[in-house]
Amino acid sequence: MTKSAQPSSTQGLLNWIERSGNKLPDPVFIFIWCIAVVVSISVIASFFGISALHPTILNDAGNPLMIRAESLLSSDNIRRLLVDMPATFTGFHPLGYVLVVMLGAGVAERSGLFATAMSSAMSKAPSYLLTPAVALIGMLGNLAADAAYVVLIPLAGVVFAAAGRHPIAGIAAAFAGVSGGFSANLIPGQLEPLLFGITEAAAETLDPTWNANMLGNWYFISGMTLIFLPVIWYVTDKIIEPRLDRLMPSNGASETAGIVKSPNSKLQENEVNGLKNSGIALISIIALWILLCIVPGTPLIDDNEVGIAKYNPLLQSFVAGFFIVFLAMGWAYGHGAGTIKNHRDVVQMMSESMSDLAYYLVLAFTAAHFVAMFAWSNLGLIFAINGASFLQSSNLPDAVLLSLIIVFGAIINLFIGSASAKWALLAPVLVPMLMLLGISPEMSTAAYRVGDGATNIITPLMPYFPLILIFCQRWQKEFGIGSLAATMLPYSISLLFAGLVMTIIWVILALPLGPNAPFDFSL
Repeated sequence: MTKSAQPSSTQGLLNWIERSGNKLPDPVFIFIWCIAVVVSISVIASFFGISALHPTILNDAGNPLMIRAESLLSSDNIRRLLVDMPATFTGFHPLGYVLVVMLGAGVAERSGLFATAMSSAMSKAPSYLLTPAVALIGMLGNLAADAAYVVLIPLAGVVFAAAGRHPIAGIAAAFAGVSGGFSANLIPGQLEPLLFGITEAAAETLDPTWNANMLGNWYFISGMTLIFLPVIWYVTDKIIEPRLDRLMPSNGASETAGIVKSPNSKLQENEVNGLKNSGIALISIIALWILLCIVPGTPLIDDNEVGIAKYNPLLQSFVAGFFIVFLAMGWAYGHGAGTIKNHRDVVQMMSESMSDLAYYLVLAFTAAHFVAMFAWSNLGLIFAINGASFLQSSNLPDAVLLSLIIVFGAIINLFIGSASAKWALLAPVLVPMLMLLGISPEMSTAAYRVGDGATNIITPLMPYFPLILIFCQRWQKEFGIGSLAATMLPYSISLLFAGLVMTIIWVILALPLGPNAPFDFSL
């Protein structure tokens, strides 16, 4: 696919979004203002007694627990805010992943490994094939869980820059693959037991004999991968990159602190030696991880579980794995290339990588408290429960109902980021309801997954959204929150539309969702 101009109407909309978004204050203060708004709404909602019945938790009398809006100005919540402030910050989910991986990635970057490896890899690769490659790797990268955000996405910018393309287009394509295509994959991963465990509990309220099939969405998520890949490719090459080239040409390697070297430059002998050393380090770490899966005791395999759940420790170890791989490869490269003289150089590089994250730490502090206080107020929980009850009361055709569930999930995703948390709220209502309508729990889960991913890339409540903004600002300092929203909106709309069309076709044809996982269901 090649670049082409966008329709003027599309340009005008995206330009308006960008201008409007960039007029907003710094994201740190946006979160502070959002906290103030949530506090105000929580006080009003608590005063009027807004509530909802929790679909899964029972009170002491055996009845559904009443969830009431909590005022954030109550004495308990004020005490929680002030006493738990350190724990709220350090417990922010993405913070540990980012810090750990970036410690290793800082060594790999500053030793010159990234620059040399990308230059070598891109010297013969057709630049027009980078987009589908990055998008596919992004979707497959979901197997690495949250590590994909802090590893694959910044590397995509480096790859695009090394190939002479706009680095932010690479970041956008990777972000769309990793986060927009969150459930899409060719291989079932750790999300399967997480979601299907909730599905099974919900289905058993109607059919106690129903057991979860961990491959119950394999065909469907594989189909999502094949559908989403050309969508991300088209949006990147036809809409996003031409717009970026026109409005904000890349500052090039001069703004990247030496991350990228020219893809056409010839490797020096010391660089070749460094790459050889880093290759040996990579093979050694992979061998170590394999060994940890087969030695007695199998530290990375849980023999007490069955099916895919056995491999959860392996999948969850990828964050530590990326840290060790980057650290070992960067150190080995630097030793061979002469950019690392001793261990003090390594410590210095790790320290400098942390200094690059100074702004993110400030932003994470405010974001962590906003997310936590929103949860304390119960407003998101009440919104989700009441919305699910509305869908239950409808009497619509299967395709329409599932489409509404997808759209509903996409809207809720703007407010509640956790996939399992949303499904735990929705499944007890949606799964039995659709079973009574002849739709299998596997189809319910699949429809939820479509909506859950599409809006990840446009909501600032997504924990990694601020980090992606910082990745972009490394290449374009004036790139603001409005710029990121305008860049990702075409992906979000396109992926949601493609997922809706795919689901409708799946329903019409009544295709199986996976091995022994039919679309229809009968009691």
